[in-house]
Amino acid sequence: MSRRRRIGLTGAVLAAFLAAMVATLVFGSDWRVYVRFAPALGVFVLGLLAAGATAVVIDVRGRITRARESARAEAAAEHHRFLRRLDHELKNPLTAMRLGLANLAAAGADPDPDGPLAGVGEQVARLARITGDLRKLADIESRPLERVAVDVAVLLDAAGETGRDLPGGADRRISVSVPRVPWPLPTLAGDPDLLELALENLVGNAVKYSDPGCAIELRAFAEDGYVVVEVADTGRGIRADELPTVWEELVRGSDARGTPGSGLGLALVQAVVLRHGGRTELRSMPESGTVVRLRLPTS
Repeated sequence: MSRRRRIGLTGAVLAAFLAAMVATLVFGSDWRVYVRFAPALGVFVLGLLAAGATAVVIDVRGRITRARESARAEAAAEHHRFLRRLDHELKNPLTAMRLGLANLAAAGADPDPDGPLAGVGEQVARLARITGDLRKLADIESRPLERVAVDVAVLLDAAGETGRDLPGGADRRISVSVPRVPWPLPTLAGDPDLLELALENLVGNAVKYSDPGCAIELRAFAEDGYVVVEVADTGRGIRADELPTVWEELVRGSDARGTPGSGLGLALVQAVVLRHGGRTELRSMPESGTVVRLRLPTS
């Protein structure tokens, strides 16, 4: 409610009180007229008071909502700035370390493939992966979102092929299941490159955290204005106490130690889905497997 309307409402309430006082003075000696007039005046005054209180509550709620939205927007902007700064600060040192390692290797300083230099090289490569994924995450959160008609079945078929080409992918039983009759899945209005990135991360995780012979299923179906995409596997699974943090950045489960990764894969997936107005879910049981579900609006 505008300031002018609030002032007008306050004036109306004061006018009602003045009218009540005048009526008391004028009709005070005639109790019959007063009895007939006072209840109607009281209802009128109470109505104005109720309207004023409601307006105040609505105004306060609106201010709180706007403050929360502003705080969320500022937090998102600050997060984006942090990712950009981190990427900038890590890029040059990583380049220098890679160059130094390459010079040492060329000079034959440590020919042992399991020696100290090899270990340093692995850690530098891990930092490079983290830096690259941080850059991707910052780009996802800030880049303009392309909106074209996306065929989910085509994306899933491509993601399945990508999974089979990954190291160890040929040893997993990767299958794709989408409804094709009596009608196909509805298309999504989205960015095909970002959606492909999300699916590749999920398939990559399924291959990485499963053993040879495990099954990996990519499936999709329509549900209440959404296309639901699931990537399921019969891999290692995730402990129950670690499930609340799986979508956080740089978080890796205890069972993932020793397996190369940046800890940003699921954070990237969630960022992509949120940019498309969808939401993510994850269910998992240790030694049984994991199901990651993406709910993406069709419009």
